Amino acid sequence: QVQLVESGGDSVQAGGSLRLSCAASGKSLKNYCLGWFRQAPGKAREGVATVDSGSSTNYADSVKGRFTISKDNAKNTLYLQMNSLKPEDTAMYYCAAAPQWVCLLDSLKGDFAYWGRGTQVTVSS
Repeated sequence: QVQLVESGGDSVQAGGSLRLSCAASGKSLKNYCLGWFRQAPGKAREGVATVDSGSSTNYADSVKGRFTISKDNAKNTLYLQMNSLKPEDTAMYYCAAAPQWVCLLDSLKGDFAYWGRGTQVTVSS
């Protein structure tokens, strides 16, 4: 099994930046489809960004130009750099992993098998 642990969530002002990390253990993530998702209270889960084994990325329209997903295979860690944060970015953020083929489809709506427990991001206006 793959264990995922998020960190880096915080409370920031609008326009600020945060970098989220997702540390994996149990298996190497280098050949997985990886993603960040978020969910605010009373809202549906939203796919934010994904990256595949070849480092090809996919972003939700709402975060394009502001967020960057990346990974460090040597550290077995996934990252989400978030810039120009807006109050509507406030949510619990989760990292997730899935078989590589998921990234060949609409990965932001993919059925990811492994999930972390989340890290809270709060953006104040």
